[in-house]
Amino acid sequence: MSAVLTVETAAGYSLSVRRFTRNRLAVAGLAVVVLFLLFCFVGPWIYSTDQTHTDLTQVNLAPSGAHLLGTDAVGHDELGRLMFGGKVSLLVGLAAGVLATVIGTLWGAVAGYAGGWIDAVMMRVVDAGIAIPALFILLVVSAITTPDTWGLVLILGLVSWLVPSRLIRAETLTLKGRDYVLTLRAIGGTHGRAIARHILPNSVSTIVVAATFQVADAILLVAYVSYLGLGVQPPATDWGGMLSAGLTAAYSGRWWLIVPPGLAIIVVVCAFNAIGDGLRDAFDVRGRG
Repeated sequence: MSAVLTVETAAGYSLSVRRFTRNRLAVAGLAVVVLFLLFCFVGPWIYSTDQTHTDLTQVNLAPSGAHLLGTDAVGHDELGRLMFGGKVSLLVGLAAGVLATVIGTLWGAVAGYAGGWIDAVMMRVVDAGIAIPALFILLVVSAITTPDTWGLVLILGLVSWLVPSRLIRAETLTLKGRDYVLTLRAIGGTHGRAIARHILPNSVSTIVVAATFQVADAILLVAYVSYLGLGVQPPATDWGGMLSAGLTAAYSGRWWLIVPPGLAIIVVVCAFNAIGDGLRDAFDVRGRG
């Protein structure tokens, strides 16, 4: 039975990949994410700028051959700043999205599989957490701790796992009644083995889709917090911090301080959402012909 399940799973994933690649919007979103990753992590090696020290002789310069996107109020090259800030935004978004999905997956799988009063207690914790806006919690904690990059990852992960846990719980409630899970339990398999060998592997599609949307949400949340001045502290920055720093300058006509980071946030978040939609459609068995 295990070999048959493995073959069927592999065939299902192969079909999902083909369905995903036929979704032009999702493929375009994936291409955009890859390009931004290269731009932010490889770009600084090609277009090297000093993002630590200020240069008051080069402040608020308009875009030119020397500074392709101009400079900011302390003389930082804006294109280099966009790469520098994007590295933080993408790193925090990806890491926090993965952390939130891992926590939510484990919580939801245990709650759904255990059932009974354990499920009731665990999901009441989730309901109570969802009732409190994640942004409010994030703002309070950020104001108290003034976190660095990895501190933001931890905080975002701990406030964003609630929705994935509900999705995985629903998936687990469906899977735990399948024949292969019941067979494993009948021959003496432990609950942990049932979750690790059957529940989680067969929930991969839901987990991957949830992770994609969590990354997009995390990028937006860190942008919100940084825009309000509670994100990573100077000289570090992210796209939200760049928006906050350039807001007043925009009224003076220095559009290059606010348009690039704003567009970067919009494009990257839309790209991750397009990928998530594409993955959801690709894994949707109801749409397979």
